[in-house]
Amino acid sequence: MLLAAVVLIVVVALVFDFINGFHDAANSIATVVSTRVLSPNLAVAWAAFFNFVAAFAGGVHVANTMGKGIINFDMLRAAGPTAVLMVVFSSLMGAIAWNLLTWWWGLPSSSSHALAGGMIGATLPVLGFQGLVGSGIARIAAFIVLSPLIGMTLGIGMMLATTWAVRKQTPLRVDTWFRRLQLVSSAIFSFSHGTNDAQKVMGIIAVVLFGTIWRDRPFHIDWWMIISCHAAIGLGTFFGGWRIIRTMGHSLTKLAPIGGFCAETGGGVTIIALAELGIPVSTTHTITGAIVGVGSTRGWRAVKWGTAGRIIWAWVFTIPAAALVSVIVYGLTLAVVRLVG
Repeated sequence: MLLAAVVLIVVVALVFDFINGFHDAANSIATVVSTRVLSPNLAVAWAAFFNFVAAFAGGVHVANTMGKGIINFDMLRAAGPTAVLMVVFSSLMGAIAWNLLTWWWGLPSSSSHALAGGMIGATLPVLGFQGLVGSGIARIAAFIVLSPLIGMTLGIGMMLATTWAVRKQTPLRVDTWFRRLQLVSSAIFSFSHGTNDAQKVMGIIAVVLFGTIWRDRPFHIDWWMIISCHAAIGLGTFFGGWRIIRTMGHSLTKLAPIGGFCAETGGGVTIIALAELGIPVSTTHTITGAIVGVGSTRGWRAVKWGTAGRIIWAWVFTIPAAALVSVIVYGLTLAVVRLVG
């Protein structure tokens, strides 16, 4: 019975990873589609490939943070296998519900923060505040603000430097060059997306396994977790979340290939650097900041600030909304468990 429950929750975790890729496909391909460098179908295939390739060079620092840096894993494991299963299941369902809602609304919210919020909400009824790792949560919360600002700064800096470097070239030649270079920048960003986002679910799967059927083993990330999570997120990206792609690629600002290159490169470099530090940042926040930064170099009116405002509100509510849904799911799950004994 315990093994069946563990397998079921691992499957749910991989479903979340698929939805993460589906939801965040816009992050990886919005600029390359909006600049018409690639068709939507080719763009999602390109992004999905580099999501998966990141499995072989992305590391597991973020996975360890998600597994032991948000909730007190040792305390949760001591509470017993049932507590572990209920907390993880409720966390995943809260994050999935918020992701699907924001996909329906066409808002590029953060899957990373939805999962973090879900973990926080589901842990509170079981362990209380002492079951949370305050320093880890504070670091994640800080980068809700910092990651888009870093992305924006790098986007602006790259755009200004690149524009100056090609100032003597004809517009046609610049456009031709950067249509080719945007394939590289899109690959960089898709790689960074796989590096950061696939690792979150590895951490969750490790919590389930080492908190239940492998309680006598030390916490670590196995190779099969890495491969399966990257495959799931790559497959989700391949199917794409077109509602959000329209928001990111067309409603926020208008980009030329040179702008798309700068936004993707700035965002991708930011995410890869922070992933190496084990910080589970939002790829959505980072690329949005980079796109806004690039757009703002053409003047304040080049950015549609009304759309940006809607996106920011989604950011603000993601952690508390996912936490609330997880608490509700936990309560319902507990009622069912008690009903069936």
